[in-house]
Amino acid sequence: MAKTYYLDYLQKSEEFSFKQLIVKDIDNEPVKKYHRSKMKDVEYCLFHREALSGDVYLKILNDYISANLKSKTAAPVVRFADGEYAFYAESLQCNGLYQQAESVEAIRKAMQSHVKALKQLEINGRYAPLIYPGNVRPKKKHLFSFLFKKKEGDDSALMFLEFLRKHKINLTRENYLPFFVVYAYLTSEIFSKLVDGKKLCVVASEFNIEAFKGWFNRFSSRPEFVFVEIPDRYMATQWGRIKENVLEEVPPDTDLCLIGAGIGALLVCVDVANEYKIPAIDAGHVLNMMNGREDKSGGARLYTIRETS
Repeated sequence: MAKTYYLDYLQKSEEFSFKQLIVKDIDNEPVKKYHRSKMKDVEYCLFHREALSGDVYLKILNDYISANLKSKTAAPVVRFADGEYAFYAESLQCNGLYQQAESVEAIRKAMQSHVKALKQLEINGRYAPLIYPGNVRPKKKHLFSFLFKKKEGDDSALMFLEFLRKHKINLTRENYLPFFVVYAYLTSEIFSKLVDGKKLCVVASEFNIEAFKGWFNRFSSRPEFVFVEIPDRYMATQWGRIKENVLEEVPPDTDLCLIGAGIGALLVCVDVANEYKIPAIDAGHVLNMMNGREDKSGGARLYTIRETS
């Protein structure tokens, strides 16, 4: 009898289905040409039945951030992809471009704090996991698996959803966003206009204020910048050790935070948002773009390049 996954339930209930994510003015062709076959199916993501297009999701995210900015309410937004999926599977494959965990034992010790933060995110935040047809394929035994101990297929997002189900965490219309909607939003004129004149705190390991000013000046947006430095590694396992010191450095009158903390962004976003009652967004690659250091992410990413007239 075939196993029934949480994804099966989400689809069979007709709450969610796969659909191409199309966002107005976004040009993915340069990225797709560079990465070629690696980009297959990635533009197709999980859609809730009430979200009819990528632009609708962009509006949903902007409305969420705008409303909580005005009401001064905690609003964490966190992305999840390959690194997070490996981390929650207790695998050191989470260490990709950045060092995320020192050991499997370190992951296990930190897991309770991650589960707690995930449950908090379900209540007042937004999950933005990378879920597409290519990473929800149940692994099948290879013909020579008895020799190579390998199975074919990528089930990383499938297993992440199972991890959520195990801990009684649900994806819903209210708390789910497609992964790339966050990138499209943070690189949009809408977002830059929203933070114009606001105090924008960047919590990351690197900050180039001139590059940031140049980024927002393109849209005639002039936020007031504050930088809170954190280590460039092991934030997923060591956040508890530095949490209080970092939170103390965030100005109490901050309007919105952008976080660059790798897999640790979940913990940082949830704690910053709840401490200061503000939106806190896991910006990741977009922070590298704002810093003029796109190279640190291994090049351009989908849904970050605008069409040119």
